[in-house]
Amino acid sequence: MIIICYDISDNDLRTSFSKMLARNGAVRIQYSVFEANNTRPWIEKLKKNIEDNYASLFEASDSVIVFETNTNKSMKYGREIHRDKEIVYL
Repeated sequence: MIIICYDISDNDLRTSFSKMLARNGAVRIQYSVFEANNTRPWIEKLKKNIEDNYASLFEASDSVIVFETNTNKSMKYGREIHRDKEIVYL
């Protein structure tokens, strides 16, 4: 499982980035936070997509962080239900 957090200043680039994540199976759990639970090759393909198609477009103040996590070692807090599957709060 991975958690993708981003802070992208350009509105169009931010929208494009979030749509790309959703198209690739990631689920939004907060405004700029997505979760994806998939295979290792899928995760590597997503990282390559970010590197090849987005990284060069980011401004100096932009950031994207991809956290790899283990769902067996994560804890859920809060009462908000975002979807039917378990979600991870860091």
